[in-house]
Amino acid sequence: MLITHDTRCALDTVVDLVNTAPENDTAADGLTDVASLAAFVQEHDISDVGALSEFDLAAVRKVRGRFAEVFSAPDPGSAASVINDLVAAAGTTPRLTNHDGYDWHVHYFAPGASVADHLAADCGMALAFFVVAGEEERLRRCEAPDCRRAFVDLSRNRSRRYCDSRTCGNRLHVAAYRARRKEAAG
Repeated sequence: MLITHDTRCALDTVVDLVNTAPENDTAADGLTDVASLAAFVQEHDISDVGALSEFDLAAVRKVRGRFAEVFSAPDPGSAASVINDLVAAAGTTPRLTNHDGYDWHVHYFAPGASVADHLAADCGMALAFFVVAGEEERLRRCEAPDCRRAFVDLSRNRSRRYCDSRTCGNRLHVAAYRARRKEAAG
């Protein structure tokens, strides 16, 4: 599956956005205020965003929740339904652009769109490409028992199971190794 630069950026953005949501009742929300939303926008180099407000924060949190549904959708039809709703509500307006040193690429948000509509349109279309290609199973949640972070499995054989092999994957492999050693010594 060919993934263009702008699609990859949108995928990284949607994964990071979904992962700002608290994983449980004791975890902190990564989008606590307008300043944290502004930092998210800056970190992900989201273009054409004006002054942010509490309204934007609430709207982005709502979009974040809908994107989370895509990562836990039980089938392609369910994922497509959520994506269709997001993209339609954003008033998608595809247009070619070349800004900030990037070659020609497509923006799906309308000029002057809110940050929530911008995310819904661009990130929604990036996820839509996976559904269209029959690759929606690559939109996953970490299989570590104490982690449910979202990620996109871009491995060649679709075998990635953890959000980060150096943390969740390694931690589980070490625990399994220690359990085997303990059992063998037992």
